[in-house]
Amino acid sequence: MPNKLGFGPAWLALAAALALHVTDEALTGFLGVYNPTVAAIRARLPWLPIPVFRFDIWLALLIAGILLLAALAPAAFHGNRYLRRAGYTLAALMLSNGGSHILGTIAGRTVAAVRFPRPMPGFWSSPLLIAASLWLLFSLRTSAHAAAAVRQSVPPAN
Repeated sequence: MPNKLGFGPAWLALAAALALHVTDEALTGFLGVYNPTVAAIRARLPWLPIPVFRFDIWLALLIAGILLLAALAPAAFHGNRYLRRAGYTLAALMLSNGGSHILGTIAGRTVAAVRFPRPMPGFWSSPLLIAASLWLLFSLRTSAHAAAAVRQSVPPAN
């Protein structure tokens, strides 16, 4: 029996996990690590377009992104094929994001010049972000197989 909810529950879970992650980062001083890391990377790779953020702009952009994810949830519940493609990219980016916070905590630094006391800002919510990303990947895959099975079982209209 196909999943009638598409990948909507997993999509919403990832949006909620990202909201929690942004809150974690905001409360633990993430930009105090991010901006110096960007400055160090730009010093070595000046052509790389990585932005430096003020807190208010950073937070506003992330809130807007989370609200956009929530607004797209109805399409995820319907299994929208274009959103499905975006979902794979989103899940991969959030897996990378969560993993980088965990690796940063283990290393105690981002780049050689930027060290910080452990844990890295955003660390505590990273496992939830990773779990929600994996659930979205799983849901995208299983709902795609279910949708394909339904398409194959429906006779063509004459």
